[in-house]
Amino acid sequence: MDVEFARPHSGAMETFESLVRSEFAPKNTFLNTASNGLLPARTVTALHEAALVQADGAPLASLYADVEAARAAYARLVGVPVERVAAGASVAAHTGVIAASLPAGAEVLTTEGDFTSVLNPFHVRGDLKVRAVPLERIAESVRPGTALVAVSAAQSADGRLADLPALREAARTHGARTYVDFSQAAGWLALDAGAYDYSATVCFKWLLGPHGAAFLVVPEDFGGLTPVLAGWVAGEQPWDSCYGPVAELARSARRFDLTHALFSYAGLRRSLELLEELGADAVRAHDLALADRFRAGLASLGHEPVPAPGSAIVSVPGLGARQPELSEAGIEVSNRAGHLRASFHLYNTPADVDRLLDALSG
Repeated sequence: MDVEFARPHSGAMETFESLVRSEFAPKNTFLNTASNGLLPARTVTALHEAALVQADGAPLASLYADVEAARAAYARLVGVPVERVAAGASVAAHTGVIAASLPAGAEVLTTEGDFTSVLNPFHVRGDLKVRAVPLERIAESVRPGTALVAVSAAQSADGRLADLPALREAARTHGARTYVDFSQAAGWLALDAGAYDYSATVCFKWLLGPHGAAFLVVPEDFGGLTPVLAGWVAGEQPWDSCYGPVAELARSARRFDLTHALFSYAGLRRSLELLEELGADAVRAHDLALADRFRAGLASLGHEPVPAPGSAIVSVPGLGARQPELSEAGIEVSNRAGHLRASFHLYNTPADVDRLLDALSG
């Protein structure tokens, strides 16, 4: 049965389905949110309005307000105080801040084949000991002397989930810090970012935002990070920090902000509002039901996906080469590491899943 709720400020009762359909009208069968999510109609409108603000020569105050509204919405989504959230543009830049703050010789434990943005900044330092292990062994591989464990909550290539509670406990036991990339999980996986030292998320996947926005969560005491990328927006009084060295860095995680892509945050604000209206639990249940439907259908066709129970991402070995023909047929999926990767979100329907299964049966 469809969930009913009141749409804010309208008093009208809507269902999950009707609200989603009012925001999305894809022209194809789009099952590729792990690459990028679709933009809601309200987000497209906000992007247009933001462009007009600059085209008309109007003050940009409303666009900076969008950054703060998006920051606050993300903080609510991941369960941390807004003072712990920094706004930036990419996971790689946030990872770079963490990498730059480690002492020479520090050991960083990573997962084999994780996404480059989570890994590369540690490697290019040249003076860190970066160790990679299979995802299934990452918790047991934390050892005395491990300074940091860096891992994606959900693997980009195949959707496998890290055992984050076990990782957190192992890190606590050995005195290691934790860094989790929620890019492939935020928006469908239940998150508790406060349970980890650092976490980052890019916002153009399940958070439905435009490219150019990302968040970093840090501890209340900043976890030993140095704001090596800080510019004027990182000042406690940004507009008084435009010239010369910043006299006082922000007392919150805003000291790690990067210059804001204002249009992106104007759109992201509306996307996060939609997700809050729909409710995290309803979105999660919807997404996972579709992924499970696809897994069941694959079994009936004799295909075995990469084991990733509880993930909204399903990866099928050996079928990646079929991606171009599926795209020609109007079905968008990805070819990742030779696997066909399908990923499901709120704008997808059981009919979308069945269309993909029918195409694969041919």
